[in-house]
Amino acid sequence: MTSSTLKIAFSAFLFLLACAVQADPKVVAVTQIVEHPALDAVYQGVKDQLKEEGYEEGSDVTYMHESAQANTATASQIARKFVGEQPDVIVAIATPSAQTVAAAARNIPVVFSAVTDPVGARLVSNMEKPGKNITGITDMLPLDEHLDMVLRVTPDAKRIGTVYNPGEANAVALVNQLEERLQARGLTLVKAAATKTSEVLGAARSLVGKADAIYLTTDNTVISAAEAVISVGERADIPVFAADTATVSRGAVAAIGFDYYDVGRQTGKVVSRILSGENPGEIPITGVEALSLHVNPAAAERMGIQLSPAIIEEAEEVVEN
Repeated sequence: MTSSTLKIAFSAFLFLLACAVQADPKVVAVTQIVEHPALDAVYQGVKDQLKEEGYEEGSDVTYMHESAQANTATASQIARKFVGEQPDVIVAIATPSAQTVAAAARNIPVVFSAVTDPVGARLVSNMEKPGKNITGITDMLPLDEHLDMVLRVTPDAKRIGTVYNPGEANAVALVNQLEERLQARGLTLVKAAATKTSEVLGAARSLVGKADAIYLTTDNTVISAAEAVISVGERADIPVFAADTATVSRGAVAAIGFDYYDVGRQTGKVVSRILSGENPGEIPITGVEALSLHVNPAAAERMGIQLSPAIIEEAEEVVEN
């Protein structure tokens, strides 16, 4: 074989090798604490954003996706499993899943999403410079705007009820802030605990006669069983408001907030940056800025109130069910 033939053969080998390397899809592992519309929308938003940025599923990226079904022990098992698979990025949706992944993954990039208080959850110590192998998107709620909405619809409400999981850091942080803001307005927060989804109905029932309105945060345990709270509101004529807009289509009166699909799209942008070689620890943690009002007039009537024409006119989306 001549030297020129050897050069041609070697060049062909390098070309084939480069093609083979290029053909290897990136692996993105996604874990979420529970399945409900808001968190499912985050996952879909991540996938759609990556597709828009050129990551075609199957050829450019493959996904591993598991839900812990609201069980933190299962979340830990999923985190360990994903670490063993060595994906290019792990996306952790909601605080409990993010905490388990952060504890298990030391050398794999981690992007959390829909985490209310990353510092309080001890995921990072600095929002601008998270450091190490982790960054993400926070869904800290605009509580003052939410309370303005609740009181605008129910101006005579003095006691605001909420159902929350005291074992979830995200939920506790929100309830503490909610109570502070209500006290500053001269109002009372009535709390009902539910440590698992099967307890949500009983917790909601305990608010009957004690609360003038019910406000649900983004507590994953409660939102996954939001219909239970809504059914209590309908039977007892207690208006139920939500922190996430997806719950309005499930029967809540109103919500002013962000679309969790948009949270997913924002998360997908961060994942794309990491797949392109950026260090997650150098990517600042950001929140969601766009807010929109969603209302459900029929749900309001079922709970004994009517939404004013002005509020309906202002809504970005009016749910008809």
